Amino acid sequence: MPDQLAQPDAGAAARPDAAPYDALLLLSFGGPEGPDDVVPFLENVTRGRGIPRERLKEVGQHYFGFGGVSPINEQNRHLLDALRKDFADHGLDLPVFWGNRNWAPYLTDTLREMAVAGHRRIAVLATSAYASYSGCRQYRENLADALAALVEEGLEPPRVDKLRHYFNHPGFVDPMTDGVVAALESLPADVREGAHLAFTTHSIPTAAADTSGPVEDHTRGGAGGAYVKQHLDVAAVIADEVAVRTGARHPWQLVYQSRSGAPHVPWLEPDICDHLEGLHGAGAPAVVMVPIGFVSDHMEVMYDLDTEATAKAAELGLPAARSATVGADPRFAAAVRELVLERAAVERGEPVERCWVGMLGASHDLCAVGCCPARAPRPAAAGADSPYA
Repeated sequence: MPDQLAQPDAGAAARPDAAPYDALLLLSFGGPEGPDDVVPFLENVTRGRGIPRERLKEVGQHYFGFGGVSPINEQNRHLLDALRKDFADHGLDLPVFWGNRNWAPYLTDTLREMAVAGHRRIAVLATSAYASYSGCRQYRENLADALAALVEEGLEPPRVDKLRHYFNHPGFVDPMTDGVVAALESLPADVREGAHLAFTTHSIPTAAADTSGPVEDHTRGGAGGAYVKQHLDVAAVIADEVAVRTGARHPWQLVYQSRSGAPHVPWLEPDICDHLEGLHGAGAPAVVMVPIGFVSDHMEVMYDLDTEATAKAAELGLPAARSATVGADPRFAAAVRELVLERAAVERGEPVERCWVGMLGASHDLCAVGCCPARAPRPAAAGADSPYA
């Protein structure tokens, strides 16, 4: 009797194709995981700036107040679990690794592990959704530094491609919108309808804001470059959707937090605490603080908003709530899968339909020369000017 002909795998045709990528790297900031880690971590963050160790101990009080532990590493572990589950549930056979800029697991160690394991083409997800030097190009510089270290060790560096900015992907925006609605519902009923929305993000020097994004987005003296424009676009989308879902139009403003620079250097304003004072003075009945600039509840959310800004609101007698960050929401994990498959199709030369909301459209795949420039030029991977093509 002749051998039975092998039947094609019905699921094979539908299985998502990540080629040419053979791994995903989650690239993040990192944070201390105990009191003994705090000062060494801050030394990593501020390396080259000449900040005295005693000053770092003062800054570290924010961390010591939480047992010396930043929540960011635990948040990344949850996100890793969510990504691996989503990939497995959808038949995407793509291993996920994790490396940090400033604390273990360090980026260079993770890339070494990946290279030794034979991974040659790596998609990179940075835990920063917007264009800026610190949120994009600096991560690309970190990648270049790590790849250079591998070359010095005699290893062949893999190619790395950073996924596009996802600030306006529905998988990032929708969970935040849900969080705002839930935060409004947590306010007393008599102040809920008139509550203001304070969309918060990390303040950066105005010079860095003006030159964020591609060169054509640099608008010195105007509304800022891509960093400000992208946040305003997302805030408008969320405010509109909240109005649809609650039946009330809530006044809103983009405000800033976590300033860390010298007093004489202009940074983006207003600060969240100053904004709360202004709202109270103007008679606002309540406020919801919406951390749209942050992927997860790391220290700057827990201290600057949950501790400092919440205390300021209580001092003013201003009812306040804080909405949730995206964290490891399954919709965000699904968005990452879509971004990987989208970029993979682009690299294979296939047409793609990009997913986005708002007015700005989908962000670029490849950072152009001059995008989010540093004060002093340094090699950066995963861009048009990458030395590791």
